[in-house]
Amino acid sequence: MSRQQLIQQIKQKKSFLCVGLDTDIDKIPAFLKQYPDPIFEFNKRIIDATHDLCIAYKPNAAFYEKHGVKGLQSLIATSEYLPKNCLSIIDAKRGDIGNTSGMYARAFFDKEAAGMDFDAITVAPYMGNDSVTPFLAFEGKWVIVLALTSSVGSKDFQYLNTDNGLLYEAVIKKANTWAGADRIMYVVGATKSLEFVNIRKLAPDHFLLVPGVGAQGGSLEEVCKYGMNKDCGLIVNSSRAIIYASNGEDFAEVARAEALKVQQQMQAELEKAGVI
Repeated sequence: MSRQQLIQQIKQKKSFLCVGLDTDIDKIPAFLKQYPDPIFEFNKRIIDATHDLCIAYKPNAAFYEKHGVKGLQSLIATSEYLPKNCLSIIDAKRGDIGNTSGMYARAFFDKEAAGMDFDAITVAPYMGNDSVTPFLAFEGKWVIVLALTSSVGSKDFQYLNTDNGLLYEAVIKKANTWAGADRIMYVVGATKSLEFVNIRKLAPDHFLLVPGVGAQGGSLEEVCKYGMNKDCGLIVNSSRAIIYASNGEDFAEVARAEALKVQQQMQAELEKAGVI
């Protein structure tokens, strides 16, 4: 999905919601366990119930990899089922030397290699240029670089002073030289809302993937106030608050209701900012 197609989806759906598919076998409704692939069945019903309200889906690789081969089969089935008009993000947080990063890129971007063809991947930039650029070698794919996370441990490294500003600032400045706003996004946690002003000075046109709204306590209104740009420029992720809103047979309907609440809030913010 190109940048322009993403912007078009935001305007068409009046939404910048990403639904996180952090599917935990221990949290899904018990009745689904009668199905051959309970995880995929859960994902399929969530997708069917929400695809008109969101512009992206983000499976977290860890929730699938922990099940070994069966989990990867669920992830592959999910990736194939995701709607083409939604950005598909694999939250894998990979990052290694060039040759290894190239293999990770093939695993998630090359359908002939592993059966998956995601539009975007989250990447840890700690090892520098050669841990990120192999993903950019895949034309039309997005790399979402970890910049400033909502985790408690973010203070351990991300705020360290460097010769090029705070470490998270140095990461953004350097990554900006690897590709433009049509190929690179940044992860910025919703609980860091006041930092968005500074981040927008460094990356005015880039899309920001924003986890932490909902269960983690981030404020959608503050994220929009400080982080939205003329094209919206935000992809706000919500996982648990939507997909686990109910553990009964009505889970998909309740998930839709929760997603609709968020979409309506997002529509109001887009209208306020003049994006739509």
